[in-house]
Amino acid sequence: MSTDAVTDAGEPVKTPDVASLSYEQARDELVQVVGRLEAGGEPLEASLALWERGEALAARCQEWLDGARERLAAAQNASTAAADSPEDAE
Repeated sequence: MSTDAVTDAGEPVKTPDVASLSYEQARDELVQVVGRLEAGGEPLEASLALWERGEALAARCQEWLDGARERLAAAQNASTAAADSPEDAE
């Protein structure tokens, strides 16, 4: 599924669904969105569309980071459990 975004010329363009983006893709697009918003000069409607896209991209990045933290915690817990197992004490 695609969503509408706005080009530099204010024309609508189809962009990939945020949920389908990798962390790196979402982060890179978010950097571009922030740059355009900070540069100013966008019409109000385009600025609002960029803001909404940026919010969605930031949320997607956070999902990826949260998932990575969970995976690291699970790996650390598995490593700790393996080190504490009685089989290793023998």
